[in-house]
Amino acid sequence: MKKLNQAILSATLALAAGGALAQMRIEISGVGSNQIPVAVAGFADENIAPQQISAIIKADLERSGAFKLIDAGVITSMSNIDYGTWKAKGADALVVGTVAKSAAGDFEVRYKLFDTVKQSELSQLNVARAPQFTRLTAHNIADDVYLKLTGIRGAFSTRIAYVKEYDKRHYELLVADADGEGEQMALRSNEPIISPSWSPDGTKVAYVSFEQKKPVVYVQNLINRARTVVANEKGSNSSPVWAPTGNKLAVSLSKDGHTQIYTVNADGGNLKRVSNSAGIDSEANFAPDGSIYFMSDRSGGPQIYRMNGDGGDAKRVTFTGNYNISPRVSADGKTLAYISRRDGNYQLYAMDLASGQEQRLSDSTDDQYPSFAPNGKYIMYATQAGGRKSLAVVSVDGRVKQRLTTQAGNIKEPTWGPFMQ
Repeated sequence: MKKLNQAILSATLALAAGGALAQMRIEISGVGSNQIPVAVAGFADENIAPQQISAIIKADLERSGAFKLIDAGVITSMSNIDYGTWKAKGADALVVGTVAKSAAGDFEVRYKLFDTVKQSELSQLNVARAPQFTRLTAHNIADDVYLKLTGIRGAFSTRIAYVKEYDKRHYELLVADADGEGEQMALRSNEPIISPSWSPDGTKVAYVSFEQKKPVVYVQNLINRARTVVANEKGSNSSPVWAPTGNKLAVSLSKDGHTQIYTVNADGGNLKRVSNSAGIDSEANFAPDGSIYFMSDRSGGPQIYRMNGDGGDAKRVTFTGNYNISPRVSADGKTLAYISRRDGNYQLYAMDLASGQEQRLSDSTDDQYPSFAPNGKYIMYATQAGGRKSLAVVSVDGRVKQRLTTQAGNIKEPTWGPFMQ
């Protein structure tokens, strides 16, 4: 938080040149267990900024389900905190801050987090940024509150990418803040765009485009908008996903007659086949240790397997149900998310990889494309209800659920971006 990542700022500016699009609406249901009561005061003079910083912080914390928000009004001073008063109001923590405008036109934001139980200061942040990064500053503060009060890194300042489809006539690859705000266009096409995947450094997105009247895998640099063809082999080229090192991807290709998994450098070179079965192997996803989880029908129906990064020692992972697809592994390597068809419904499940115990996380009937938040505590996925496709987010314990909808178009194929260093 002390130093802003310049690459992501450049990427944001490059995307902003395309113009902001309509924002999404968030509906929240459920709450987390053992909510932490926290008061977030209105920041002094925050009305001079383009967005109200305290309101964004409150929305982030509320959306997480981990906090119970307590009304705090506006506090104009960050010194001489009356801890007893705030403790009496039920707040275990207090957020206060100020906003000022510099001669250069930047907005200088100061924030402090207080522990009202121990009567001490937990954290502080002083930052000056251009007006267009006001929301990012607020998300950074919410991340810090989440970290200091839960011990887990917050993911409010991360980004998501997804596809919006309009009447099957044009498609847009979009990038937005994790709350769906600040939506910007990365690509527009009259042909389908599918399977976006973030690079580990957050500056590139791989995806499949049908603009050549066949599926081709591209990597797009979000800073300069340059595109690289990564896989354009005979037949289908699909399901790109980045390796943890960021220098190569796994892709699914049918170049040899039936779909198998290959690795390829990010510049399109050094193509290598890593899976080898008589069936279909697809939807690879790298675990943090470099091993690969993937879908295969080698057992007679689609199930999830794990193999070494070089393709050896493939072992089956899912055994409940006869249809399990779209494996995604959390950043700590402990949890597997996937889509399972049971009783005719396609729903999101999570499995504890140590115990093999699984839990159904969604109540809908047509779920697709799960993607973990980089802190491993939430999963975003595509779903459908009332004839409209939208995005949903659920906590890994299933308690907190959100739905992100938009007024126009169907939104689908989500991928949650990484932490920015």
